[in-house]
Amino acid sequence: MAATLAQDLRGSFRTGRTRPAEWRTTQLKALVRMIEEKEDDISDALHADLAKPRMESYLHEISLAKGACVFALKGLKTWMKPDKVPAAITTFPSTAQILPEPLGVVLVISAWNYPFLLSIDPVIGAIAAGNAVVLKPSEVAPATSSLFAKLLPEYVDNSCIKVVEGGVTETTALLDQKWDKIFYTGNGHIGRIVMAAAAKHLTPVALELGGKCPVIVDSNIDLHVAVKRIAVGKWGCNNGQACIAPDYIITTKAFAAELVDSLKRVLVRFYGEDPLQSEDLSRIVNASHFHRLATLLEDKEVAAKIVLGGQIDQKLLKIAPTVLVDAPPDSRLMTGEIFGPMLPIVTVENIEESIEHINAGAKPLAAYLFTKNKRLQEDFVTNISAGGLLVNDVALHLTNPHLPFGGVGDSGIGSYHGKFTFDCFTHRKAVLIRGFGGEANARYPPYTPEKQRILRGLIKGSFFALLLALLGFPREKR
Repeated sequence: MAATLAQDLRGSFRTGRTRPAEWRTTQLKALVRMIEEKEDDISDALHADLAKPRMESYLHEISLAKGACVFALKGLKTWMKPDKVPAAITTFPSTAQILPEPLGVVLVISAWNYPFLLSIDPVIGAIAAGNAVVLKPSEVAPATSSLFAKLLPEYVDNSCIKVVEGGVTETTALLDQKWDKIFYTGNGHIGRIVMAAAAKHLTPVALELGGKCPVIVDSNIDLHVAVKRIAVGKWGCNNGQACIAPDYIITTKAFAAELVDSLKRVLVRFYGEDPLQSEDLSRIVNASHFHRLATLLEDKEVAAKIVLGGQIDQKLLKIAPTVLVDAPPDSRLMTGEIFGPMLPIVTVENIEESIEHINAGAKPLAAYLFTKNKRLQEDFVTNISAGGLLVNDVALHLTNPHLPFGGVGDSGIGSYHGKFTFDCFTHRKAVLIRGFGGEANARYPPYTPEKQRILRGLIKGSFFALLLALLGFPREKR
Protein backbone atom coordinates (compact mmCIF):
# COMPACT_ATOMS: atom_id res chain seq x y z
CA MET A 1 0.00 0.00 0.00
CA ALA A 2 2.72 2.50 0.99
CA ALA A 3 4.71 1.79 -2.16
CA THR A 4 1.65 2.16 -4.39
CA LEU A 5 0.66 5.37 -2.61
CA ALA A 6 4.10 6.91 -3.08
CA GLN A 7 4.17 5.83 -6.71
CA ASP A 8 0.72 7.30 -7.41
CA LEU A 9 1.63 10.60 -5.80
CA ARG A 10 4.88 10.77 -7.74
CA GLY A 11 2.91 10.20 -10.92
CA SER A 12 0.55 13.05 -10.02
CA PHE A 13 3.46 15.34 -9.22
CA ARG A 14 5.20 14.59 -12.50
CA THR A 15 2.17 15.78 -14.45
CA GLY A 16 2.92 19.26 -13.10
CA ARG A 17 -0.48 19.47 -11.43
CA THR A 18 0.82 20.93 -8.16
CA ARG A 19 3.12 23.56 -9.63
CA PRO A 20 0.77 26.39 -10.76
CA ALA A 21 -0.08 29.12 -8.27
CA GLU A 22 -3.76 28.51 -9.01
CA TRP A 23 -3.62 24.93 -7.71
CA ARG A 24 -1.76 25.93 -4.58
CA THR A 25 -4.15 28.82 -3.90
CA THR A 26 -7.19 26.61 -4.42
CA GLN A 27 -5.93 24.06 -1.87
CA LEU A 28 -5.05 26.71 0.72
CA LYS A 29 -8.44 28.40 0.38
CA ALA A 30 -10.08 25.00 0.79
CA LEU A 31 -8.15 24.47 4.03
CA VAL A 32 -9.33 27.85 5.32
CA ARG A 33 -12.88 26.84 4.49
CA MET A 34 -12.43 23.49 6.20
CA ILE A 35 -11.14 25.13 9.38
CA GLU A 36 -14.00 27.63 9.43
CA GLU A 37 -16.75 25.13 8.65
CA LYS A 38 -15.46 22.32 10.88
CA GLU A 39 -14.24 24.29 13.90
CA ASP A 40 -16.66 22.50 16.22
CA ASP A 41 -15.63 19.09 14.88
CA ILE A 42 -11.95 19.96 15.37
CA SER A 43 -12.60 21.13 18.94
CA ASP A 44 -14.57 17.98 19.68
CA ALA A 45 -11.73 15.79 18.40
CA LEU A 46 -9.15 17.66 20.48
CA HIS A 47 -11.34 17.31 23.55
CA ALA A 48 -11.78 13.58 22.89
CA ASP A 49 -8.02 13.08 22.56
CA LEU A 50 -6.78 15.36 25.35
CA ALA A 51 -9.79 16.90 27.15
CA LYS A 52 -8.37 20.12 25.73
CA PRO A 53 -10.43 23.20 26.72
CA ARG A 54 -12.23 24.74 23.76
CA MET A 55 -10.59 28.11 24.30
CA GLU A 56 -7.17 26.49 24.33
CA SER A 57 -8.04 24.51 21.19
CA TYR A 58 -9.02 27.69 19.40
CA LEU A 59 -6.11 29.85 20.58
CA HIS A 60 -3.31 27.30 20.24
CA GLU A 61 -4.43 25.22 17.27
CA ILE A 62 -7.40 26.37 15.21
CA SER A 63 -6.60 30.09 15.01
CA LEU A 64 -2.90 29.45 14.34
CA ALA A 65 -3.70 26.96 11.58
CA LYS A 66 -6.06 29.37 9.87
CA GLY A 67 -3.53 32.17 10.31
CA ALA A 68 -0.84 30.05 8.63
CA CYS A 69 -3.13 29.51 5.62
CA VAL A 70 -4.02 33.18 5.32
CA PHE A 71 -0.36 34.22 5.67
CA ALA A 72 0.65 31.78 2.92
CA LEU A 73 -2.13 33.01 0.62
CA LYS A 74 -1.00 36.61 1.04
CA GLY A 75 2.65 35.85 0.40
CA LEU A 76 2.47 33.04 -2.13
CA LYS A 77 2.92 34.95 -5.40
CA THR A 78 5.89 36.83 -3.98
CA TRP A 79 7.44 33.65 -2.56
CA MET A 80 7.13 31.89 -5.93
CA LYS A 81 8.90 34.63 -7.90
CA PRO A 82 12.49 34.00 -8.99
CA ASP A 83 15.06 36.05 -7.11
CA LYS A 84 17.20 37.97 -9.58
CA VAL A 85 20.82 38.10 -8.49
CA PRO A 86 23.87 39.87 -9.95
CA ALA A 87 25.79 38.13 -12.71
CA ALA A 88 29.52 37.73 -12.32
CA ILE A 89 32.04 39.44 -14.59
CA THR A 90 33.38 36.01 -15.52
CA THR A 91 30.05 35.12 -17.17
CA PHE A 92 29.40 38.48 -18.87
CA PRO A 93 27.02 38.90 -20.60
CA SER A 94 24.50 36.81 -18.66
CA THR A 95 21.53 36.90 -16.30
CA ALA A 96 21.27 34.99 -13.02
CA GLN A 97 18.37 34.04 -10.82
CA ILE A 98 17.35 31.70 -8.02
CA LEU A 99 14.19 29.80 -8.88
CA PRO A 100 12.12 28.27 -6.05
CA GLU A 101 10.80 24.88 -7.09
CA PRO A 102 8.90 22.18 -5.18
CA LEU A 103 10.92 19.29 -3.82
CA GLY A 104 8.41 16.71 -5.07
CA VAL A 105 6.58 14.18 -2.90
CA VAL A 106 6.94 14.79 0.84
CA LEU A 107 5.96 12.94 4.00
CA VAL A 108 4.69 14.70 7.15
CA ILE A 109 4.66 12.64 10.35
CA SER A 110 2.83 14.50 13.07
CA ALA A 111 2.67 14.52 16.87
CA TRP A 112 -0.15 13.88 19.34
CA ASN A 113 0.11 16.84 21.71
CA TYR A 114 -1.14 19.48 19.26
CA PRO A 115 -2.54 16.98 16.80
CA PHE A 116 -4.39 19.44 14.58
CA LEU A 117 -1.89 22.30 14.31
CA LEU A 118 1.23 20.16 14.13
CA SER A 119 -0.34 18.14 11.31
CA ILE A 120 -1.79 20.90 9.18
CA ASP A 121 0.90 23.57 9.58
CA PRO A 122 3.66 21.72 7.69
CA VAL A 123 1.09 20.50 5.15
CA ILE A 124 0.16 24.13 4.46
CA GLY A 125 3.78 24.96 3.68
CA ALA A 126 4.26 21.84 1.57
CA ILE A 127 1.19 22.71 -0.51
CA ALA A 128 2.23 26.36 -0.82
CA ALA A 129 5.60 25.17 -2.12
CA GLY A 130 3.86 23.02 -4.78
CA ASN A 131 4.50 19.54 -3.43
CA ALA A 132 2.42 16.38 -3.29
CA VAL A 133 1.96 15.43 0.37
CA VAL A 134 1.29 12.43 2.58
CA LEU A 135 0.15 13.26 6.11
CA LYS A 136 0.60 10.61 8.79
CA PRO A 137 -1.25 11.90 11.90
CA SER A 138 -0.37 10.46 15.30
CA GLU A 139 -2.29 7.36 16.32
CA VAL A 140 -1.95 8.52 19.94
CA ALA A 141 -4.58 11.18 19.11
CA PRO A 142 -7.05 8.87 17.30
CA ALA A 143 -10.02 11.26 17.13
CA THR A 144 -8.00 13.97 15.38
CA SER A 145 -6.34 11.40 13.12
CA SER A 146 -9.73 10.05 12.02
CA LEU A 147 -10.98 13.59 11.48
CA PHE A 148 -8.12 14.32 9.09
CA ALA A 149 -8.75 11.09 7.19
CA LYS A 150 -12.39 12.09 6.80
CA LEU A 151 -12.11 15.82 6.12
CA LEU A 152 -9.05 16.33 3.95
CA PRO A 153 -10.34 14.27 0.99
CA GLU A 154 -13.57 16.31 1.13
CA TYR A 155 -11.76 19.63 0.79
CA VAL A 156 -8.45 19.21 -1.06
CA ASP A 157 -7.13 17.47 -4.17
CA ASN A 158 -7.01 13.82 -3.14
CA SER A 159 -4.81 12.91 -6.10
CA CYS A 160 -1.95 14.94 -4.61
CA ILE A 161 -2.72 15.17 -0.88
CA LYS A 162 -3.23 11.95 1.09
CA VAL A 163 -3.77 10.91 4.71
CA VAL A 164 -2.48 7.61 6.06
CA GLU A 165 -3.70 6.47 9.47
CA GLY A 166 -2.10 3.79 11.62
CA GLY A 167 0.65 3.04 14.08
CA VAL A 168 4.20 1.73 13.99
CA THR A 169 3.58 -0.75 11.17
CA GLU A 170 2.08 1.85 8.83
CA THR A 171 4.71 4.45 9.70
CA THR A 172 7.53 1.97 9.13
CA ALA A 173 6.10 1.07 5.73
CA LEU A 174 5.98 4.76 4.82
CA LEU A 175 9.57 5.29 5.97
CA ASP A 176 10.70 2.46 3.71
CA GLN A 177 9.68 4.51 0.67
CA LYS A 178 11.73 7.17 -1.07
CA TRP A 179 10.49 10.70 -0.34
CA ASP A 180 11.84 14.06 -1.38
CA LYS A 181 11.61 15.28 2.21
CA ILE A 182 10.40 13.94 5.54
CA PHE A 183 9.05 16.33 8.15
CA TYR A 184 8.77 14.76 11.60
CA THR A 185 7.47 16.23 14.86
CA GLY A 186 8.01 14.25 18.05
CA ASN A 187 10.74 13.00 20.36
CA GLY A 188 14.43 12.49 19.75
CA HIS A 189 14.29 8.68 19.95
CA ILE A 190 11.86 8.39 17.04
CA GLY A 191 13.62 11.29 15.32
CA ARG A 192 16.76 9.18 15.11
CA ILE A 193 14.76 6.31 13.60
CA VAL A 194 13.26 8.66 11.02
CA MET A 195 16.66 10.09 10.17
CA ALA A 196 18.21 6.64 9.78
CA ALA A 197 15.40 5.56 7.45
CA ALA A 198 15.76 8.76 5.42
CA ALA A 199 19.53 8.27 5.12
CA LYS A 200 19.00 5.06 3.13
CA HIS A 201 17.49 7.16 0.33
CA LEU A 202 19.55 10.32 0.97
CA THR A 203 16.26 12.01 1.84
CA PRO A 204 16.54 15.37 3.63
CA VAL A 205 14.67 15.71 6.91
CA ALA A 206 13.20 18.37 9.15
CA LEU A 207 13.03 17.17 12.74
CA GLU A 208 10.96 19.21 15.19
CA LEU A 209 11.92 17.70 18.52
CA GLY A 210 12.02 19.11 22.04
CA GLY A 211 14.20 19.15 25.13
CA LYS A 212 14.28 20.67 28.58
CA CYS A 213 13.21 24.29 28.05
CA PRO A 214 14.56 26.42 30.93
CA VAL A 215 13.12 29.59 32.47
CA ILE A 216 15.48 31.95 34.24
CA VAL A 217 13.62 34.08 36.79
CA ASP A 218 15.48 37.10 38.13
CA SER A 219 14.35 38.84 41.32
CA ASN A 220 14.01 42.36 39.88
CA ILE A 221 10.77 41.69 37.99
CA ASP A 222 7.01 42.17 38.16
CA LEU A 223 6.61 38.81 39.84
CA HIS A 224 2.83 38.48 39.52
CA VAL A 225 2.90 39.15 35.76
CA ALA A 226 5.86 36.82 35.27
CA VAL A 227 4.24 33.97 37.21
CA LYS A 228 0.97 34.30 35.29
CA ARG A 229 2.89 34.06 32.02
CA ILE A 230 4.93 31.09 33.21
CA ALA A 231 1.80 29.31 34.49
CA VAL A 232 -0.22 29.75 31.31
CA GLY A 233 2.84 28.77 29.24
CA LYS A 234 3.25 25.59 31.29
CA TRP A 235 -0.16 24.36 32.40
CA GLY A 236 -2.22 26.40 29.94
CA CYS A 237 -0.32 24.72 27.12
CA ASN A 238 -1.83 21.26 27.23
CA ASN A 239 -0.95 20.80 30.92
CA GLY A 240 2.76 20.82 30.14
CA GLN A 241 2.48 18.43 27.20
CA ALA A 242 4.10 20.89 24.81
CA CYS A 243 7.58 20.95 23.32
CA ILE A 244 8.07 24.62 24.22
CA ALA A 245 6.45 24.49 27.67
CA PRO A 246 8.80 25.46 30.52
CA ASP A 247 10.56 22.32 31.75
CA TYR A 248 12.24 23.86 34.79
CA ILE A 249 12.91 27.22 36.43
CA ILE A 250 16.25 28.59 37.59
CA THR A 251 16.22 31.27 40.26
CA THR A 252 18.27 32.29 43.28
CA LYS A 253 18.00 30.56 46.64
CA ALA A 254 17.01 33.89 48.19
CA PHE A 255 14.09 34.39 45.77
CA ALA A 256 12.75 30.83 45.52
CA ALA A 257 10.27 31.02 48.43
CA GLU A 258 8.70 34.24 47.10
CA LEU A 259 8.40 32.67 43.64
CA VAL A 260 6.72 29.55 45.06
CA ASP A 261 4.22 31.65 47.05
CA SER A 262 3.28 33.57 43.90
CA LEU A 263 2.87 30.32 41.94
CA LYS A 264 0.52 29.00 44.63
CA ARG A 265 -1.71 32.08 44.45
CA VAL A 266 -1.82 32.14 40.64
CA LEU A 267 -2.54 28.41 40.28
CA VAL A 268 -5.47 28.61 42.71
CA ARG A 269 -6.80 31.55 40.73
CA PHE A 270 -6.40 29.71 37.41
CA TYR A 271 -7.51 26.20 38.33
CA GLY A 272 -9.18 26.38 41.74
CA GLU A 273 -8.49 24.59 45.00
CA ASP A 274 -8.94 21.20 43.29
CA PRO A 275 -7.23 21.48 39.89
CA LEU A 276 -8.07 17.88 39.02
CA GLN A 277 -11.69 18.99 38.60
CA SER A 278 -10.84 22.04 36.50
CA GLU A 279 -12.23 22.01 32.97
CA ASP A 280 -9.44 24.43 31.98
CA LEU A 281 -6.72 21.82 32.48
CA SER A 282 -6.04 19.17 29.83
CA ARG A 283 -5.69 15.55 30.83
CA ILE A 284 -2.68 13.37 30.14
CA VAL A 285 -3.07 11.90 26.66
CA ASN A 286 -3.30 8.20 27.63
CA ALA A 287 -2.61 5.65 30.37
CA SER A 288 0.93 4.96 29.17
CA HIS A 289 2.01 8.59 29.39
CA PHE A 290 0.13 8.99 32.68
CA HIS A 291 2.09 6.06 34.13
CA ARG A 292 5.38 7.53 32.90
CA LEU A 293 4.67 10.84 34.62
CA ALA A 294 3.27 9.30 37.79
CA THR A 295 6.39 7.15 38.10
CA LEU A 296 8.55 10.29 38.13
CA LEU A 297 6.73 11.42 41.27
CA GLU A 298 6.97 8.02 42.95
CA ASP A 299 10.69 8.49 43.46
CA LYS A 300 10.86 9.20 47.22
CA GLU A 301 13.68 11.72 46.88
CA VAL A 302 11.69 13.57 44.23
CA ALA A 303 8.40 13.42 46.16
CA ALA A 304 10.11 14.96 49.18
CA LYS A 305 10.83 18.08 47.13
CA ILE A 306 7.19 18.79 46.17
CA VAL A 307 6.07 22.16 47.53
CA LEU A 308 2.83 22.44 45.57
CA GLY A 309 0.44 19.98 43.91
CA GLY A 310 1.30 16.35 43.32
CA GLN A 311 -2.30 15.09 43.25
CA ILE A 312 -3.12 12.48 40.62
CA ASP A 313 -6.32 10.83 39.37
CA GLN A 314 -5.68 7.75 37.28
CA LYS A 315 -9.32 7.41 36.28
CA LEU A 316 -9.43 10.94 34.86
CA LEU A 317 -5.82 10.67 33.61
CA LYS A 318 -5.12 13.97 35.34
CA ILE A 319 -2.12 15.21 37.30
CA ALA A 320 -2.31 18.52 39.13
CA PRO A 321 0.18 21.32 38.49
CA THR A 322 3.15 20.28 40.60
CA VAL A 323 6.04 22.47 41.72
CA LEU A 324 9.23 21.09 43.24
CA VAL A 325 12.33 22.81 44.62
CA ASP A 326 15.83 21.40 44.13
CA ALA A 327 14.84 17.89 43.06
CA PRO A 328 17.84 15.52 42.82
CA PRO A 329 19.78 16.49 39.67
CA ASP A 330 20.38 12.84 38.77
CA SER A 331 16.66 11.90 38.99
CA ARG A 332 14.71 11.05 35.84
CA LEU A 333 12.66 14.19 36.43
CA MET A 334 15.75 16.33 35.94
CA THR A 335 17.67 14.36 33.31
CA GLY A 336 14.92 13.84 30.71
CA GLU A 337 12.27 16.04 29.13
CA ILE A 338 9.28 16.05 31.49
CA PHE A 339 6.50 16.76 28.97
CA GLY A 340 3.89 17.00 31.70
CA PRO A 341 2.58 19.13 34.59
CA MET A 342 5.64 19.02 36.87
CA LEU A 343 7.74 22.19 37.13
CA PRO A 344 10.97 21.84 39.12
CA ILE A 345 12.76 24.91 40.45
CA VAL A 346 16.56 24.81 40.48
CA THR A 347 18.21 27.29 42.83
CA VAL A 348 21.59 29.00 42.41
CA GLU A 349 23.49 31.51 44.53
CA ASN A 350 23.72 34.14 41.78
CA ILE A 351 21.36 34.44 38.79
CA GLU A 352 24.34 34.78 36.45
CA GLU A 353 25.15 31.11 37.16
CA SER A 354 22.00 30.11 35.26
CA ILE A 355 23.66 30.68 31.87
CA GLU A 356 26.40 28.16 32.66
CA HIS A 357 23.83 25.72 34.06
CA ILE A 358 21.81 25.76 30.82
CA ASN A 359 24.87 25.49 28.58
CA ALA A 360 26.02 22.41 30.49
CA GLY A 361 23.07 20.48 29.04
CA ALA A 362 21.70 19.77 25.57
CA LYS A 363 20.53 22.73 23.49
CA PRO A 364 16.82 23.29 24.20
CA LEU A 365 14.04 24.05 21.74
CA ALA A 366 13.27 27.26 23.65
CA ALA A 367 14.76 29.19 26.54
CA TYR A 368 13.10 31.94 28.56
CA LEU A 369 14.31 34.79 30.75
CA PHE A 370 12.39 37.12 33.08
CA THR A 371 14.45 40.15 34.08
CA LYS A 372 14.81 43.92 33.96
CA ASN A 373 18.60 43.59 33.91
CA LYS A 374 19.79 44.57 30.41
CA ARG A 375 23.24 43.10 30.98
CA LEU A 376 21.75 39.73 31.96
CA GLN A 377 19.42 39.91 28.96
CA GLU A 378 22.35 40.57 26.63
CA ASP A 379 24.33 37.71 28.17
CA PHE A 380 21.30 35.40 27.74
CA VAL A 381 20.70 36.33 24.10
CA THR A 382 24.38 36.15 23.19
CA ASN A 383 25.44 33.01 25.03
CA ILE A 384 22.43 30.65 25.13
CA SER A 385 22.14 28.41 22.06
CA ALA A 386 18.53 27.30 21.64
CA GLY A 387 15.94 26.95 18.92
CA GLY A 388 14.35 30.21 20.07
CA LEU A 389 14.66 32.70 22.90
CA LEU A 390 11.98 34.79 24.58
CA VAL A 391 12.50 37.50 27.18
CA ASN A 392 9.79 38.28 29.74
CA ASP A 393 7.21 35.84 28.38
CA VAL A 394 6.75 32.20 27.44
CA ALA A 395 5.89 30.42 24.16
CA LEU A 396 4.61 33.48 22.28
CA HIS A 397 7.53 33.54 19.82
CA LEU A 398 5.91 30.72 17.87
CA THR A 399 2.92 32.95 17.05
CA ASN A 400 5.05 35.34 14.96
CA PRO A 401 5.07 34.01 11.38
CA HIS A 402 8.10 36.16 10.58
CA LEU A 403 10.25 34.17 13.03
CA PRO A 404 11.59 30.67 12.24
CA PHE A 405 10.49 27.93 14.64
CA GLY A 406 12.75 24.95 15.05
CA GLY A 407 15.47 23.40 17.13
CA VAL A 408 19.25 23.18 17.18
CA GLY A 409 21.36 20.18 18.12
CA ASP A 410 19.32 17.65 20.08
CA SER A 411 16.19 19.82 19.86
CA GLY A 412 15.83 19.51 16.10
CA ILE A 413 16.95 20.11 12.54
CA GLY A 414 15.42 22.74 10.28
CA SER A 415 12.70 25.30 10.94
CA TYR A 416 9.26 26.33 9.74
CA HIS A 417 6.33 28.78 10.24
CA GLY A 418 5.36 31.47 7.75
CA LYS A 419 7.63 31.64 4.72
CA PHE A 420 10.09 29.38 6.53
CA THR A 421 7.65 26.49 5.98
CA PHE A 422 7.52 27.31 2.25
CA ASP A 423 11.33 27.35 2.22
CA CYS A 424 11.47 24.07 4.14
CA PHE A 425 9.73 22.29 1.24
CA THR A 426 11.41 24.24 -1.56
CA HIS A 427 14.58 23.73 -3.57
CA ARG A 428 16.24 27.00 -4.52
CA LYS A 429 17.52 26.27 -8.00
CA ALA A 430 20.39 28.28 -9.45
CA VAL A 431 19.77 29.42 -13.05
CA LEU A 432 22.34 31.18 -15.26
CA ILE A 433 21.38 32.18 -18.80
CA ARG A 434 23.83 33.25 -21.54
CA GLY A 435 23.63 33.92 -25.23
CA PHE A 436 26.23 32.98 -27.84
CA GLY A 437 28.10 36.29 -27.70
CA GLY A 438 30.84 37.28 -25.33
CA GLU A 439 33.20 34.49 -26.30
CA ALA A 440 36.45 34.56 -24.35
CA ASN A 441 39.11 32.67 -26.24
CA ALA A 442 41.28 32.71 -23.13
CA ARG A 443 39.12 30.05 -21.48
CA TYR A 444 39.93 27.41 -24.09
CA PRO A 445 43.07 25.26 -24.53
CA PRO A 446 45.82 25.37 -25.45
CA TYR A 447 46.67 27.53 -22.42
CA THR A 448 49.34 30.17 -22.86
CA PRO A 449 50.89 32.78 -20.57
CA GLU A 450 48.84 35.47 -22.34
CA LYS A 451 45.60 33.57 -21.76
CA GLN A 452 46.54 33.08 -18.13
CA ARG A 453 47.10 36.83 -17.67
CA ILE A 454 43.67 37.59 -19.16
CA LEU A 455 41.91 34.93 -17.06
CA ARG A 456 43.62 36.09 -13.89
CA GLY A 457 42.53 39.62 -14.68
CA LEU A 458 38.93 38.49 -15.24
CA ILE A 459 38.86 36.64 -11.93
CA LYS A 460 40.19 39.77 -10.18
CA GLY A 461 37.45 41.87 -11.82
CA SER A 462 39.67 43.81 -14.21
CA PHE A 463 37.67 45.81 -16.77
CA PHE A 464 40.68 45.82 -19.12
CA ALA A 465 40.88 42.02 -19.01
CA LEU A 466 37.14 41.84 -19.72
CA LEU A 467 37.59 44.12 -22.73
CA LEU A 468 40.44 41.99 -24.06
CA ALA A 469 38.39 38.83 -23.60
CA LEU A 470 35.34 40.31 -25.36
CA LEU A 471 37.51 41.49 -28.23
CA GLY A 472 38.70 37.93 -28.69
CA PHE A 473 42.23 38.23 -27.37
CA PRO A 474 44.39 36.34 -27.75
CA ARG A 475 43.40 35.85 -31.36
CA GLU A 476 42.71 32.28 -32.43
CA LYS A 477 44.81 30.81 -35.17
CA ARG A 478 42.64 29.28 -37.81
